[in-house]
Amino acid sequence: MTKQASKQKFGLTARILIGMFAGIFTGVTLQTLFGTSGDFVIPLGITNLSINDFFVNGLFHVGGSIFIASLKMIVVPLVFVSLVVGTCSLNDTSKLARLGGKSIGLYLMTTAIAITLAILFALLIGPGEGLNLSTDQAYAAKEAPGFAQVLINMFPTNPINSMAEGNMLQVIVFALLFGVSMALAGKAGERLASLFNDLNTVIMRLVVILMNVAPYGVFFLLAKLFTTLEFETIASLIKYFLLVVFVLLLHAFVVYGSLLKVFTGLSPVMFFRKMRDAALFAFSTSSSGATLPVTMETATKKLGVKNSIASFTLPMGATLNMDGTAIMQGVATVFIAQVFAVDLALGDYLMVVLTATLASIGTAAVPGVGLIMLAMVLQQVGLPVEGIALIIGVDRLLDMTRTAVNVTGDCMVSCVVATSEKEFDYDVFADKDAGKNIENVDFEHLKN
Repeated sequence: MTKQASKQKFGLTARILIGMFAGIFTGVTLQTLFGTSGDFVIPLGITNLSINDFFVNGLFHVGGSIFIASLKMIVVPLVFVSLVVGTCSLNDTSKLARLGGKSIGLYLMTTAIAITLAILFALLIGPGEGLNLSTDQAYAAKEAPGFAQVLINMFPTNPINSMAEGNMLQVIVFALLFGVSMALAGKAGERLASLFNDLNTVIMRLVVILMNVAPYGVFFLLAKLFTTLEFETIASLIKYFLLVVFVLLLHAFVVYGSLLKVFTGLSPVMFFRKMRDAALFAFSTSSSGATLPVTMETATKKLGVKNSIASFTLPMGATLNMDGTAIMQGVATVFIAQVFAVDLALGDYLMVVLTATLASIGTAAVPGVGLIMLAMVLQQVGLPVEGIALIIGVDRLLDMTRTAVNVTGDCMVSCVVATSEKEFDYDVFADKDAGKNIENVDFEHLKN
């Protein structure tokens, strides 16, 4: 069997799944045999090397770190170039404002729905009732910036520095302004647009290269995680853990599926089938930003969203859309309140919904993402921030799941915006094999 035939037989989804399960199996096996300390020593003559040193801090750590670094390497160029290409093609500046309004409105609406569902189910199930947990582990909450400061921080004083630091909100704002300027610059803008179109084609080819090594990166990441994960911690918080996962899945399949059907008439079944690669990748990396190259490929090649829309909505979604994080915050707030026997009034829960929804706008500007946002929410309603230490142990696995939900929401909103702007290819969406073989993708049509 030739290499090409092998790739056609095992598509990206199958290869990522194989990498995932192989990594989980390897990690669980090593932990079962040697424990999380990995103190079993391999005699090497001159020196002795423990399992932990050789595999966890060696092979798995190096392989996973290089893979994540490669993904992060391409995120800023991908976001900047794709946004400039998409924006400069919008000769009508009112369309840009319309796209921004629709995208931000939909992202904030789904976030509000997400945290409302989380609070309702947490109150109904009561994951913290009767669970008298205590912790001597303190959580030092970093101060979250106010909403006004978040808006100020969106505008860069030094765009090059913003790119170097990976400040995506500032990169997005600069790319939008640069793209609009190109659209209004006449012949000079047209010549520069041709260069950016070529850059976009080259960057998307680099995405394909990285996707071909993705299964190996996924293996290293999950092998390390499941070698070091303390399963006893998960068992002690199993009710909280399962409730968060349930609400995440409910929001992903029911809320997103319903919104997609109502606003576009598209089949949710086909949508979720085509989201498998991006969702699995997001689950493995726990990063919407790192998954952005795959999300772009999924939206444009499989779902039929035109690049002029996807290059605008997806980078914005990777920064603003935090539905999965909002769900964790809602359940965690109720859980911590119940554990510490603090009664929250209706006004407190409404404050949680409002705070978490608005905080999602500034997530990229806050170090620590979900836990930092949760600290801000807890402080807002007078709950002890130290309660975060209770859920830190299981947050890593939940972070994987909620990232997959966030990416799914990004693509759903992109489909809604694209259909409303008549920038959607229904034939691509209906074709179950569209974008299946990313090795043979013709990237030229991305310029349209």
